[in-house]
Amino acid sequence: MGGRGQPLPLFLCPYTREVTPSVLHIHVSNGGVPKRPVLFGEVTPVGLVGDHHNHPQIHGGPQKALLIITSEGLDELKQAGFPVYPGAMGENITSVGLDRRMMRLGQRYRIGEVIVELSKMRQPCDALTPYGVGIGKAVFDAHVKAGDPTSPVWGLAGFYTSVVQTGTIRPGDSIILLEESV
Repeated sequence: MGGRGQPLPLFLCPYTREVTPSVLHIHVSNGGVPKRPVLFGEVTPVGLVGDHHNHPQIHGGPQKALLIITSEGLDELKQAGFPVYPGAMGENITSVGLDRRMMRLGQRYRIGEVIVELSKMRQPCDALTPYGVGIGKAVFDAHVKAGDPTSPVWGLAGFYTSVVQTGTIRPGDSIILLEESV
């Protein structure tokens, strides 16, 4: 949300009227889901300051420092009947304007001051069951597990990132593709 309860503006390209890829929300938790929104995030090599994990042996660490999920993907899940919302899936960053179908492991993005690299596909766990018993299959299949981006559910569970450059991120920060892969 913006100031005084106002929604954050969507940044439109003046020529195409397309949404410029940007940060819609930033989320942290004391462990588990959902994560709650924060006004900004300080990103370290292992994630957001103030974000904790119930199972640190599974979640977090340098290769899973941040989890990014697209708001458009959340909308798809809502249309399929799952009661999800920004932060519900445990993501640290909810983006707007990114096409999950075009995101690939190895791509690097600048998000505010931060540079991240997509490092792993998120594999859903039982913590998402409160949003529907079939949500795991709705966001992750054998094709995604095999790294096949042609899967219709590619990226719905989100993308883990490693942090290449630390810094601060805020809602409204642009998300810019820097490199296709390393």
